[in-house]
Amino acid sequence: MTELEKGPQGRRRGRGARERILSASQQLFRDQGINRTGMDQLSAVAQVSKRTAYQHFAGKDELVAEYLRRFDPDVMAGVFDRTDLTPRERLLAAFEIPESTPLCPYIAAAVELHDPQHPASRYARDYKTAIAGRFTDTAREAGATDPERLGEQLALLLDGAAARTRVLDGDSFPTAAAIAAVLIDHALPAASPGQPDE
Repeated sequence: MTELEKGPQGRRRGRGARERILSASQQLFRDQGINRTGMDQLSAVAQVSKRTAYQHFAGKDELVAEYLRRFDPDVMAGVFDRTDLTPRERLLAAFEIPESTPLCPYIAAAVELHDPQHPASRYARDYKTAIAGRFTDTAREAGATDPERLGEQLALLLDGAAARTRVLDGDSFPTAAAIAAVLIDHALPAASPGQPDE
């Protein structure tokens, strides 16, 4: 092992340290927020030296961006890529959020950072755009008359439910799902008598 592969006191750096730092960031950013979490605390929880933390991440901004980038890289693939559900069912499944699921870190990061040019803010925007895109694609597949509009409505509704759940410390997703069902049914053309469903 070369000296470059060792951290302080000869402890091995590498993937293990990086993963511990990211794991600590997930816990601390969720529990106390990004702004209240310092690199000293992150290093202590991750059991790495501050020097090692900075060898893996140039600074806290880079760590925050990586934390968000890794949170849901497939943009709700567990919902939108399901083949056992119809497109309409997939649209509704996006609102079936288990209570144990951490609430949207992208909303929390955007609110805390106040900087639209921060790398994490860009990841948050990209993710939110991708969610609306997945809703739009699925709405198109379901036969919606205006899939872009329905996609944006459902994305906004999902974000609203996440924010309300966070603020009120309650579960707003069942109500959001009921509203989503009305929006979806209104956006899908009713089959005329004598015409096959699309």
